[in-house]
Amino acid sequence: MTEFKKPEPLKITCTAVDCENDLHCFKQLKKMTSEQRGKCRACEADLVDWSRLKQRDLNDAAHTFEALQHELIRHHFFHKEIDEGADRHARRKGRLALFEAVETRLTKYLAPAEPPRDGYQTPLSGNAIYYAQHATATCCRTCLEYWHAIPKGRPLTAQELGYCQALIELFLNKRLPGLSESPTKVPARRHGAGEGAALL
Repeated sequence: MTEFKKPEPLKITCTAVDCENDLHCFKQLKKMTSEQRGKCRACEADLVDWSRLKQRDLNDAAHTFEALQHELIRHHFFHKEIDEGADRHARRKGRLALFEAVETRLTKYLAPAEPPRDGYQTPLSGNAIYYAQHATATCCRTCLEYWHAIPKGRPLTAQELGYCQALIELFLNKRLPGLSESPTKVPARRHGAGEGAALL
């Protein structure tokens, strides 16, 4: 019987790029000129219609999701398989309770003017909400500012909070289409079993 091994830590950062494969980083550098802002910090690719994106129109969410995926870290979370623990957690909660948890998490870790540990408050795995936050750039106030034009240093308005929550819910609906509305009983995982025997 194969012993269960914890997966290797994710080796990706907010500033990682793979420009040859059209995966960039649009996070601004202080030394950037006004003409460079909004372009990839590594190759200056100009791929995002920021004026359209910053209207924060949920009816245009398909375009927003497409634009976000030009950035390597966003693309990664749009396509990375949701880990087993996060999937099991989502199924145990059900869609309605998971969406309630989205609001609770954003209110505590994103909405304040100065969230605790801003920039480090959203883990990279273990909860489908974390995947959604990184994918939609609602993971910290820096990402929220440069992607969605919501300034740092002041609390989010109810409208801004609602917009962030809606983006996350759209992502979760896309990535977890079979998730039940209500909680589902998920059998305990057998520790020490191989991946193929992880679920009873």
